Amino acid sequence: MTHTSLYLQNCLFFSANALARNITRMAEKAFKETDLAPSYAFAIMLVNEHPGLTIKELSKHLHLAHSTMVRFTDKLVYRGYVERKHDKRVVRIYPTDKARDIQKDIEKAWKQLYENYSKILGTNQGKELTKEIFKANQKIEDLA
Repeated sequence: MTHTSLYLQNCLFFSANALARNITRMAEKAFKETDLAPSYAFAIMLVNEHPGLTIKELSKHLHLAHSTMVRFTDKLVYRGYVERKHDKRVVRIYPTDKARDIQKDIEKAWKQLYENYSKILGTNQGKELTKEIFKANQKIEDLA
């Protein structure tokens, strides 16, 4: 094994990004039938579950920058999944019937993604890896 290969194998940055690219491809395949990117689907699920969330709250849940969430919301409004309502100085996001109607398809896609990576990693390893990645991200995010 080369010196560079050892660096890559032992580099969290490289490993995390490689995993993110691979799991993104799997997720996009699982969500193909919904015609939604996985992040948009998660935003719809959150709005369906918590009507009236603000963009700031959605940003926090999805770990995305506020400006990114504004663009996400713009696209979801354009596609008819959510609507914005002004509440004093705050804009709240509400699901439309279209968002509620696609909820079961979104849940089916998440289940398919879970089953796909569980077949590869094993159910227990997939759950443990997810838990550890989430905890590591929280620690890093709290310090950033």
